[in-house]
Amino acid sequence: MTHDLLTALRPLLAAEAVAEAHPGTEPADLEQAVWLRLLERLGTDGPPHDPERWLRHAVRSEARRSRRTTRRERPYANEPADDGDGTPEQLALAAARRRALRDMVRRLPGRCPTLLEALLSPQDLTYREIAGELGISQGSLGPERSRCLGCLRRLLTTEVAARRARG
Repeated sequence: MTHDLLTALRPLLAAEAVAEAHPGTEPADLEQAVWLRLLERLGTDGPPHDPERWLRHAVRSEARRSRRTTRRERPYANEPADDGDGTPEQLALAAARRRALRDMVRRLPGRCPTLLEALLSPQDLTYREIAGELGISQGSLGPERSRCLGCLRRLLTTEVAARRARG
């Protein structure tokens, strides 16, 4: 039954995601978020009584969430791009930030550490190379990256909040 439901909803979800995606949001990201929502729901509450209506609502909800996130994201103004020449202090601080980031990446769940390490690699791997290395499709790499970066963002937010609370 679950397989039939997922198969039946696939074209509708693809069409809704394309219709609701705004500039800066990939329809595939919306699709993956809704699939995740549906699978979580199937595990707890069972299938929705009106799957098509539920799906349309879920896509619109994820699109709104994505728009809010996009509006809130701001470029970092305090950290200019690395221009290659810095004082020893700046170089030491940059190295410490990279170490701290890699430590946080290692604490992520699932295959997020492997994916983000590949993205942070000095070899500058292409999506095709990373997908081949991880054994996943190239099309799912972007949504997976977005999910992992969201996890990292939440982890960093809690870490920064915890440090401030201690003094």
